[in-house]
Amino acid sequence: MLLAGDEIGHTQLGNNNAYCQDNEISWLNWESTDQDRELLAFVQRMITLRKRHPVFHRRNFFQGRPIKGAGVKDILWLTPSGLEMTDDEWKQSHAQTLGVLLSGEALDERGDRGEAIKDNNFLLLLNANHEAKPFTLPTIAQDAHWRALVDTTWNDHTRRSMHDSGQPYPLQGRSLALLIEHRRGDRRG
Repeated sequence: MLLAGDEIGHTQLGNNNAYCQDNEISWLNWESTDQDRELLAFVQRMITLRKRHPVFHRRNFFQGRPIKGAGVKDILWLTPSGLEMTDDEWKQSHAQTLGVLLSGEALDERGDRGEAIKDNNFLLLLNANHEAKPFTLPTIAQDAHWRALVDTTWNDHTRRSMHDSGQPYPLQGRSLALLIEHRRGDRRG
């Protein structure tokens, strides 16, 4: 959710109830700096990405189990080793890095004409630790690679990078990365 001004870095200094403030906390500065324009461009890219991929605006809540006919779970929580998290791993207070695999193949939704809606698979990697953490990329299909679309540590937000399944992704400290599964011959994404 975005509040007016979030897309250009406006802050309410932690005040979540600023509607009654008639001062700098609620005022927007309409004179954009280069940094404001860069953040706005990033937010616009994220909005476009969300609109373009149904896996990010699904109608039904995740089931966390194999969806009929898909053979894969619609959402999968991963450890930095690229394996599904266990109940015990969820309880570890020191666990600060995790991945979320969103299966576009397991969308259990239909379009306006009854056609099955499918999408790419996405992998969201989150690192709350201040240290970099290599994250082993899961293997879903033999002919697949992962392409990094977003990494919050990149200075050039138009950069893309390809990574092989089973190999580590260099997830930097206090960052997130979003990767899309890319298969040979796949024109989606």
